[in-house]
Amino acid sequence: MIIDNVKLYTPYGIYNEDKKYAVELDGEKIAAIHESPYDGNDEEVMDGEGQVITPSFNDSHMHLLRYGLLKKELDLTQVTSWKEMKEEVEKHYDSMQEGDWIFGKGFDDSKFEDIDHLLTADDLSEIQVDAYIYFMHEDGHECVISRKALELLEKEEDFKKEPDEFKEKDEHGNWNGRFKDTAVHYIKHHFWGRSVDDAKLALETGIPHLSQYGITSVHTDDINFIGTYEKLWQAYTELEQEGKLPLDVHLHHYIFNINDLEEYLENNKKRTGDGTDQVKVGAVKIFLDGTQRLFTSAMRNPYPVEPSTHGTLIYTQEQVNEMVRVASENGMQVAMHAIGDRAVEQAVEALEQEQAQTKSMRHRIIHAQTLGPDLIDRMQKIKPYIETQPSFLLGEWDKKENWTPKELVPYCDAFNSLVGAHIPITLSSDLPIGALNPFVSIFTAVNRTDLEGNPEGGWMPQEKITVDQAFHGFTESPAELEYREGEKGRLEVGHQADFVLLAQHPKEVEPGDLDKIEVTETWFRGKRVYKK
Repeated sequence: MIIDNVKLYTPYGIYNEDKKYAVELDGEKIAAIHESPYDGNDEEVMDGEGQVITPSFNDSHMHLLRYGLLKKELDLTQVTSWKEMKEEVEKHYDSMQEGDWIFGKGFDDSKFEDIDHLLTADDLSEIQVDAYIYFMHEDGHECVISRKALELLEKEEDFKKEPDEFKEKDEHGNWNGRFKDTAVHYIKHHFWGRSVDDAKLALETGIPHLSQYGITSVHTDDINFIGTYEKLWQAYTELEQEGKLPLDVHLHHYIFNINDLEEYLENNKKRTGDGTDQVKVGAVKIFLDGTQRLFTSAMRNPYPVEPSTHGTLIYTQEQVNEMVRVASENGMQVAMHAIGDRAVEQAVEALEQEQAQTKSMRHRIIHAQTLGPDLIDRMQKIKPYIETQPSFLLGEWDKKENWTPKELVPYCDAFNSLVGAHIPITLSSDLPIGALNPFVSIFTAVNRTDLEGNPEGGWMPQEKITVDQAFHGFTESPAELEYREGEKGRLEVGHQADFVLLAQHPKEVEPGDLDKIEVTETWFRGKRVYKK
């Protein structure tokens, strides 16, 4: 198979951007790259019509099953009032049996104008008094459950170990049904179990949207939406066996404590990178803090608009050190959610342990949205991978001073500082929270504005990165996390034939138009999986 008459773009610039090429495929690999026009004898030649071929995208941080469920189940992302939310629930759940759960995802009650407070368990009684109800906020860090569901939760002894700051209470000191951060994850993990077949249907619903945007590899944290790693593994590998998985997938294992980690290590022989041809074990996922919107990200200084709090560290330093050490000694990569600079500091200290083997294990810090020069200096020595989500800036750039002391604001989402210090970064979506379209993330990383161009010149413009650097974060850098940089993420002979065709060259459009670039075709392992 030959794709002729195409331009080639890679972030490492080995191809002449003014020349045309012909890409030869042999099964799942790139067999050769010829000058165009191709004059060989291959019977199957496709005219690329002057389009641009670039490596397809590898999204290193998302929640694919959650996204698929959002597409398949009750989606509340568009509701604008409590009245409308109740109507959507009633339409979706037209018949209920005793013991059934009502699930909904994506609401934002801070925007509701027909109630003067955020939803609690008492409000959910208006839907059905004697029902198990769970609604998740659009950013995944908050939920509200019904009185009936609270009764179940009160019997959970392990739930009492979750930080009290994540459990809202009423004026009498009782849980009001509203929970945050790891308390949300606990509830999902223990009460939101699904069958393997349900998970497969949700994944099949979500995957075509990824192909449309040129994504052919993902690293995903899904366990809380199905209940067990075994069921999660079964869902993905069955799709692979059925030929319904046009993706390479790394499945993270979210743990709540050292006991979860030790249980996995005892009951499973597979370690990071092990698995089938397409589905492999990813990293051990650990949450170190919460989110800035809720003032639960752990900061080294008080929140400027909420000076009574520094946020919340979920674990002691000793606990984090132990989890990182045990994971590393047993061949498991670690990915730590750390948004506030105090949480990042905790992650760095754990990764500085000799037993962590950070450089060889290629451990990750997810988000790292608030840094400081001291943290960058320390990370420069140990080289953890930083998983960034540039599209978060679209809605957050004008809120940073609410969360971060003025002197540290320049170190928020410090993409260029990290790249300049040779600390490897990836770009990712955190789907379904951030933008699925990689070109929106690339636009934001390059411009540091919202899609309307605000603020003029970009927010903290010294932290802009180049188009090449942004593409590297979506292609080669994630492949390094998989230890597969020698076989995927590049347009080179012998590499996996994962690529996209674009109507426009990323280096030839204005920076303000990067988000408008469209994928016309997506190819995974030498086969076309999407055509516009």
